[in-house]
Amino acid sequence: MAPMGIRLSPLGVAVFCLLGVGVIYHLYAGVISSRLAAFRQRRTVDLRDLLAVSVEAAVLGGREVKAVRDGNSLKEKSKGKTREGASEPLTMGDLQSHRKMFNLIKNTFPDVTVHSEEHDNMVDKITWTRNIPADILDKIEGGKDVPAESITVWIDPLDATQEYTENLVKYVTTMVCVAVDGKPVIGVIHQPFTGFSAWAFVGQGSNMHRRSSYSVNPPKVIVSRSHSGKVKSYIQDAFGNSTTVIEAGGAGYKVMALLEMPSTEAGSVDQADVYIHITFIKKWDICAGAAILTALGGQMTTLKGEDIDYSGEPLNKGGLVASIGVEHKAFLERLPNWDPDKH
Repeated sequence: MAPMGIRLSPLGVAVFCLLGVGVIYHLYAGVISSRLAAFRQRRTVDLRDLLAVSVEAAVLGGREVKAVRDGNSLKEKSKGKTREGASEPLTMGDLQSHRKMFNLIKNTFPDVTVHSEEHDNMVDKITWTRNIPADILDKIEGGKDVPAESITVWIDPLDATQEYTENLVKYVTTMVCVAVDGKPVIGVIHQPFTGFSAWAFVGQGSNMHRRSSYSVNPPKVIVSRSHSGKVKSYIQDAFGNSTTVIEAGGAGYKVMALLEMPSTEAGSVDQADVYIHITFIKKWDICAGAAILTALGGQMTTLKGEDIDYSGEPLNKGGLVASIGVEHKAFLERLPNWDPDKH
């Protein structure tokens, strides 16, 4: 209450309050702006950590794949048909591997975009063990931070599902790829039935190597089992009838066929000089292989020699040519004109 005889002016009170707010704003504006800036600051991810999580995810998914196959509990059904008319099988191996791989990566890096071949609403609270494998610690330094929003992760919980249902397990892999601004930077290809994991970090290191020599006249060409008829004639037009064509399942396996396998894994993978695919293919099938080849000085492009953008929609419509240890452009120049969109 005001002292007796003194009346407070409403206008004066309002002016006083405004002055008070102004003083407070002046005093705390710097603090408020710095906190807002910190809030807006982009979250970053250490790519060495993401590589370690990618290896762990591929291994965990691989255990699910192997357990389902060993227990003969595939519960196979069809997701539909491919563009070429082949059935696309879905098994419990695909789903259980997806749950482990997808949830581990998203729980560890919630701000990162993750695309998987499979879709499932089951939440798994699995968390990263914080373990970084010794060979990664030995070859890769920490502090490779990039903004989370620049990262796209592609996972294939079970590559070569058709072969998996046929028990042709040597072709089966689980894969993780990390693309930064659309370029493949980290690739992991895990073989569940041997336990071997290939990994690479572009510009940093890998546990894989190119072979000492490759043949180009003629090359051994590895292709998909699912449409080998069309691609055989295409390859023979390019390299001659004496060209050896290796039919195999799984894009991950085909990339491994271009590399030198460790002595402990010798004989587990065919050897080829170039990998060619002439129809549409999904990015979760090829991104990990592209990263590994790039890290080792190889290339994976469309049939026209274009780089593949590993962001956005999952379909690569341009086919692909993958090579290492040879002149990639020379391979491309020998290929006949082919439009995957018309075949």
